[in-house]
Formats: sequence, C-alpha cells, structure tokens
Amino acid sequence: MSSSTIRSRTARWPVLLLLLLGPLLALTACGPGPGAATTAATRAADAVEPLPSAPAPRLPATVPSADGRQVTVTSADRIIPLNGSLAELVFSLGLGPKVVARDVSTTFSQAAALPVITQAHDVSAEGVLSLHPTVVLADRSTGPAEAVAQIRAAGVPLVVLDDAKQLADVGPRIDTVAAALGVPDAGAQLKERTEQRIGEARAALPATGRQPKVAFLYLRGSASVYLLGGPASGAASLIEAVGGEDAGKAAGLTGDFTPLTSEALVKAAPDAILVMSKGLDSVGGVDGLLKLPGVAQTPAGLDRRIVSVEDGQLLSYGPRTPQVLREIAAQLYPAGAK
Repeated sequence: MSSSTIRSRTARWPVLLLLLLGPLLALTACGPGPGAATTAATRAADAVEPLPSAPAPRLPATVPSADGRQVTVTSADRIIPLNGSLAELVFSLGLGPKVVARDVSTTFSQAAALPVITQAHDVSAEGVLSLHPTVVLADRSTGPAEAVAQIRAAGVPLVVLDDAKQLADVGPRIDTVAAALGVPDAGAQLKERTEQRIGEARAALPATGRQPKVAFLYLRGSASVYLLGGPASGAASLIEAVGGEDAGKAAGLTGDFTPLTSEALVKAAPDAILVMSKGLDSVGGVDGLLKLPGVAQTPAGLDRRIVSVEDGQLLSYGPRTPQVLREIAAQLYPAGAK
C-alpha cells in the first residue's frame, strides 16, 4: 500500500480535504528536513532487486480478479502496473524490461525513465491506452473507477488485487501477480526469498524487554493535512513486526485514520512516531513536526524519537518490506538493532 491508497481511503472525508490532499500526494522534496532520520544515502538506495534470472512467461493464464471477474492474460510483453507496490513486484520478478509506464507513486530508480500515466494519483485511461498495454495491474484503491472501466472496455486484460494492509498479504500478492504474468515459478522463488528476509529482519531485533508504543502519522504540511493512524492504517503490522505496539490501536481508535488533535495524540502517548519521509519534509522536518498539536507533549516528542521511511516503500508490502523492517528497527532501536 502506498500514499495513493491512503488518499483513496479518505474518500469518505469532506470534499474540500480531498481537493487539498490530492495534488500534494505527488509532492516531491529535495532532501530531508531538519533533524529527519532518513539520510540521503537511504534515499539513493531506492531500488528493487530483481531475481537473478529473468523468467519467460507461460501464457495464456486465467486468474481471479479481486473485483469478482476471471481475467485471461495472453501476453506480458507490455505491462502497466498502476501503483508503486505492483510495479515493485513486477520488477522484482525480473519482468521490469516489459513495463512500459508507471504511476506517480512508482519512485524506485529502475522505473524513473518510464512515462507517467497518472495525474496526481488519478489514472489517465487515455495515457494507459496510448501505450498499447497487453496487461494492466491495479488494486482496489486504483481510480477513478471510470478510468478503470474505460481500460477494461477497450479489451485490455486488467487484473485487480486486494489492497495490501499487513505482512500476511505479501505472499498472496506475489502469487497473484506472478500467476497473472505467467511466471508462477518465479513467484514462488520471490515469495520464498521475501519471507526468508522478513524472518531474518525480525530475528535481528534487539531484546529490549519492552514494547515501544509507535504512532503512525500521515502528514502533508502545505495542505494542513495531519492524520493519526488507527488499526487499519496499514502501518500496525509493520510496527508490531518490529516489536512495537501501534499507539493508535492501543488508544482505542477504529478504522484507518483520524484527524490529528492534541487530545488524540496525548491519549495515544507514543514513545516514537513513524512518518513517511516526504510528509516529514512537508512540515519542516523534526522541528516542524514538534510544532503540530500535541506532538511535543508526547514521550516521542520529548525525546525527538522520529522514524522516517520513504513514501514509496513504507506501506508497499512487497519484496522490499524486509528492508523497511530493518530501517524502522534501526531508527527505533538505534543502540541495539543488529
């Protein structure tokens, strides 16, 4: 899951909020803000690791789509994944050379030269169809619905996946994409590699004897959008995997996000705050974050204990999730992470 998924999940919020939020989800920043935990070296490493050998797709393949359809894919020669998480899977399977476009949330280096077929985070059906894809990959948060329908009406095989929200979704997500592209053996290999690395990342956690309480904040400063993550934000599984406790969940929040207030954050009382790096940049780094309601009064604020991970990686739930776990752990336990 990416920041585009977060935007989709706020669809029930007031229209004005969405109008403000949409363009800023594509915000780019030139470097970490003051005090940001993410380093330039971390950002330079924004790349995926393909399998050693590029697989040869065996097609046609018919797979179930999350919207209840059966989709038959006859060619993987021209692939368009409609978000960064799906693009990460395709490139990791070794099929990156067959990808002909990317969306704005696909930020890793191997995809940088591809044409962008989204406006903010809205898919352009005309842009997709102009590139003559043989298969399109989407998930339930992909939109607008009219664009998805237009692509499908043009006869392009379009496979929809359920949104990834937790570590348990990683393996099935790899299986689905690999099956749709006719490379199930490569999928099994990638799943095994990813699950092994997740296990290694978790095994390397220090024995601290306590669970730090971690709050996930979604920030877009220029639009004054500040959200506190609840149990369905997508971050809880990562926090728990590194030995932490999700502060929003512990405070009794329900659903995905709630507007950040002093009362909500003080009640959550996090020992650390988890953010996306561009969101942290957008509020002026750690110094700016401490000026938001309630932040400075929390244990996390008092200790300036901020964990920052790249937007395109944090909630992707895919082959780079082991790296995400290691980054969170290294910042959460700076003296003890292996």
